[in-house]
Amino acid sequence: MRRVVEFGGRGQGILLLHGLMGRATIWWPVAQWLTRYGRVVGIDARAHGRNPVLTGRTEDFVADAAEVVRDLGPSVVIGHSMGGLHAWALAATHPELVKGIVVEDMAPDQRGKTVDKWKAYFDSWPTPFQSLAHVKEFFGQYGDHFIECFEERDDGYHLIADLERLYPIANEWGERDYWDLIEKIQCPMLAIEAANSAMPPGQMAQMPVRSPGGGTHIVVEGAGHVVHRDQPEIYRGAVEAFLSSLT
Repeated sequence: MRRVVEFGGRGQGILLLHGLMGRATIWWPVAQWLTRYGRVVGIDARAHGRNPVLTGRTEDFVADAAEVVRDLGPSVVIGHSMGGLHAWALAATHPELVKGIVVEDMAPDQRGKTVDKWKAYFDSWPTPFQSLAHVKEFFGQYGDHFIECFEERDDGYHLIADLERLYPIANEWGERDYWDLIEKIQCPMLAIEAANSAMPPGQMAQMPVRSPGGGTHIVVEGAGHVVHRDQPEIYRGAVEAFLSSLT
């Protein structure tokens, strides 16, 4: 099961996959210019947004995405962070469904990492937030990004996703090496790495090299993990060039 958001556009399918704690609507600013290239669709991943399924491993997220793409027809898949992992896993396991992938700031081998160091930060949040303006102020440069992920409840604003259900999802990435999937991808790849990334160094540069489909790797200066928010024009230019190369 999954919640699908239609952003508009016609023609080839373009599927947007969000990162951890996100939801489909977080892609709205990007989707506005993507619609000139095709029919743009996003999905709420398991345990996120309005998806009623609250658990899953990588293979389950990929199966959900494959279900959507079967309706769209062969598509370009664009993913941020967790969504980038799901994009390359979909391309590796369902090559007939994917024409090209964009992976934003996600590396294949993060074994040994856990979410433990982040828990103190999450515990520091002033939950419940008093308003969406409070959310926006607290998250600073990512305020516009995060307000999409909060909902009003009786006592104030809360993250829609349950953090306790997200920890096992993220911890899986610290248990697995995903290079075997990278080495099965037959379509072109655009790997977009943040200059201020927390990903293991050097891995994203190797992704198009080790992928049979080839592709391009870029490092975006002045960008943190959410490149499409930090450097939207550079991100757009790179993605538009990639989409043009596919056609």
